[in-house]
Amino acid sequence: MEKTDTAEGCLLDARMWGKEHGLTRPYPVICHLLDTGAVFRELWDVVLSQETREAVASALGLSLSEARTLVSFWAALHDIGKITPPFQAQVPSCYGLLREDPAYVSAPGAEHESQFRHEIASHWSLFQLLEEASYPGDRRRMHRAVSHQVAQLLGGHHGSFGAVLKSKEVAQASAYNAGLGGAGWADQRQAHFMEVRRVMGAFAVPAGGLPAGLAVVVAGLVVVADWLASQTSAIEARLPASGWSGTPAQLVAHWQGAVRAAPKLVGSARLGRARFSSQDFAAMFPFEPNSLQRDLAERLPGLVREHGPGLVLVTAPTGDGKTEGALFAASVLGRAAGCRGLYFALPTMGTADAMLPRVEAFASQALSGERALMLLHSMAWLSSPGSGERDVSGDAVGQADVVSAGASTVVEADAWLRGPKRGLLAPLGVGTIDQALSVVLPLRYNVLRLFGLSDKVFVVDEAHAYGPWMHQLLLRLLEWLGAMRAPVVLLSATLTGRSAGSLVDAYRRGAGFYEPSAVAPRYPGWLFASRGSGEVPAVRGTLSNRVRTLMVSRRSVSWDTAEPVGSPVCEGGRRAVLREVLTPVAEWGGTALVCCTTVAEAQQTYRDLRAAFPELAAGPGGLRLLHSRYTADVRASITADCERAYGKPGPSDEPVAVRPASVLVATQVVEQSLDLDFDLVVSDLAPLAQLLQRAGRARRHARGGSGRPGWAAAEDEPVLVVLDPLTGRNDRVPRSWGTVYDASLLHRTSQLLEELTGQGIAVPGDVQRLVDAVYDENFVDKADEAVRAELARLDEERLAREATERHMATWTGICAPADVRGDLSKLSLREAGVSEELLTTRLGADTGRVLCLYEQSDDTFTLDPDGSLPTPAGGSHGLTAHQLADVARRVAPVPGRWLREEVADSAVPKGWGTHPSLRGLVLLRMTPTDGIWSCRYGRSTLSISEVGLENN
Repeated sequence: MEKTDTAEGCLLDARMWGKEHGLTRPYPVICHLLDTGAVFRELWDVVLSQETREAVASALGLSLSEARTLVSFWAALHDIGKITPPFQAQVPSCYGLLREDPAYVSAPGAEHESQFRHEIASHWSLFQLLEEASYPGDRRRMHRAVSHQVAQLLGGHHGSFGAVLKSKEVAQASAYNAGLGGAGWADQRQAHFMEVRRVMGAFAVPAGGLPAGLAVVVAGLVVVADWLASQTSAIEARLPASGWSGTPAQLVAHWQGAVRAAPKLVGSARLGRARFSSQDFAAMFPFEPNSLQRDLAERLPGLVREHGPGLVLVTAPTGDGKTEGALFAASVLGRAAGCRGLYFALPTMGTADAMLPRVEAFASQALSGERALMLLHSMAWLSSPGSGERDVSGDAVGQADVVSAGASTVVEADAWLRGPKRGLLAPLGVGTIDQALSVVLPLRYNVLRLFGLSDKVFVVDEAHAYGPWMHQLLLRLLEWLGAMRAPVVLLSATLTGRSAGSLVDAYRRGAGFYEPSAVAPRYPGWLFASRGSGEVPAVRGTLSNRVRTLMVSRRSVSWDTAEPVGSPVCEGGRRAVLREVLTPVAEWGGTALVCCTTVAEAQQTYRDLRAAFPELAAGPGGLRLLHSRYTADVRASITADCERAYGKPGPSDEPVAVRPASVLVATQVVEQSLDLDFDLVVSDLAPLAQLLQRAGRARRHARGGSGRPGWAAAEDEPVLVVLDPLTGRNDRVPRSWGTVYDASLLHRTSQLLEELTGQGIAVPGDVQRLVDAVYDENFVDKADEAVRAELARLDEERLAREATERHMATWTGICAPADVRGDLSKLSLREAGVSEELLTTRLGADTGRVLCLYEQSDDTFTLDPDGSLPTPAGGSHGLTAHQLADVARRVAPVPGRWLREEVADSAVPKGWGTHPSLRGLVLLRMTPTDGIWSCRYGRSTLSISEVGLENN
């Protein structure tokens, strides 16, 4: 390869390489630039909506055709910074020829400027090249210069944007950055720039820059184009023949070949568009709509036709069909907005796993086109709910985001989407809210993830379930989605009116409407906010098909959960009251849920009830325990068992019978999205919203007169027993609860329940009023004088904590779209003191992860107590796919404070590799003692048994 005169009289040197790793020979950078431009052009055609393409063209002041060519040209330029000494020196055999060429003079040691990465060089060099190409500039206010905006955007193709350049430094760029090389290197960058422009025909000049939302779309698409064009298999097929010199004719031929190859590259990645092809509720779901769903079906399409798409907020009790209502609303909004898919966000991995088959079924009925579906959370690669064990070989290993279904379904994702950071690019996704909120934290490739959400309907379940930190991040995300014109559907069973208004107004702010809407949601009901006008033309109240009166029995108890099993039961204690209220279940049959505040108290309650009701415990499924401190495989098995035992009755003409006596002891894991039904619900005191969530599991499904025991015959009068320790002489929250719940909200709830003594709670009629009442600013003024001062003190502490979390979210998150003002580095900027640990979406989450290894009689350790699964040794390439799966299934979460001390022999062996699921994993080497597996860890004794992990 050699230098070749270009049509402009410049010399293009085809010896400048762009790709080398894994290839039979280096690949010229000019070829990679053209490949990326061709792939971007195909992505523009296939992935972007017509509305987005038109918006980009309008912002640039160009026709659609000109805009398509121009932004594809920008994408091609992303790696022009590889034409620098530090990058070229990475392959000595290639750099040796350049170093000897007198044209490529550079400062001594320039090739060793490894910190001057090629994407930084692209930012610096493209500013000047684009300015020379007559792009609008402003050296006094660089962030306003279109030339700088484009250069900064392309310099961020490795996931982080550089700071705005300074005029005085740009004027002497090589002096400030020796890594740029001398004049010969600059000439080569200009030669490549001119040839790419000529071959692609990108001579149009933009009249203006891109607003923040559209800049994110283009930046994200550049990253995708680069990744697709960088696949080794794609490059090998297009390596130039020996002697190729990059003549003008050769470059045109290469470009034409790249254009022909691009559709296959994009198509195989399954990055196309799903189409919302149905707006008929009956065609989407195999049942008649209830009142809420019917009102949405009858009213929403007309509102969207009149006002355009926007945001829908659905507020209704648990079990009222919000999920199907949300999917219907998503279909209406998605079709009107021309969206390419949807992302359904849920609070936990378990709820995401449970939602996956429901979205899959919806997609098969309501969508057409590209329907690649991803399950997105930290353990999604491990298993596919409803389809058995997923194949984790090949590309799946090492990735956090993996195909959601087996090969038998038409709704699935393929290998390319399984790669890291790519999951949100799939047209369809179901996952945890953390996956979505990460886009508004200054993490690498946050813009790629934000692009992944930008042209989808964003659905959030359990919008009430997030604390101040996550709520504030959700507000910021809604601002961005409003700016990017993405429709949103929010669902909640117990959302305060104030929180509802903040969510709606955040979306409206992003769309450019800053006046508060002062919306007051109806319960049950829904509202619609237009993104085009900012209006809220509909706040609909609906009837409920499940009108009920919740009978709340508030029982004053002394807190004796720590008493040893078998010790005397004291009158008025929690243990005595549990025996009293559960006796009808044990004697007459039926089911009950006992919801505890902490895992330790759930474990102790389970043991105490096992001793209190031995016959119940001896029967199959008579007494169950569910919490988060089990290994992944055990928890999944228990959850599936609970869904079978307490789930919805199957379709049958036969009368539903009373279920055998059964009690489930659980923690808050049963509050959200698990479709369970109990004849009786017993709960420790919790904030009112959580109590109502749990009460939604009481007589949830219609079982008829024969399906409930005699003591629970009234299906429309479910019973919630609340065990309240804040009554009588003791008004302190049990120390064992720590900071699980805010003491202020517990006291307010306790006071409110006292006022409701002897009354039922009308569901849904009283729900919104009571949820708002707990947060009422005037609550303290209405309280008895004896407790007023304490309530005021607790309120001050709560409000201070909430303000701190909101401030922390604002401090650590990215800015609002309106505040970008041409400087994309604000999306990558971390304030001083902000660490990766702080940038987790659950502020203060103190969680560790452990793997128990079991010592056998021959002194070896296995992954299972029975000794049938040896601990893998690993090797130079880490664990195999199946070994990794065996390990991951046996990992359990524990409080981080259990693992504060460093203990010898507790780290993951180096031979296991560096898969993300092994990061931070602690090994516990268990030995058997009196039938219990335990180990010493620092000053603690940790054990594992049928009740899960414990710190004794």
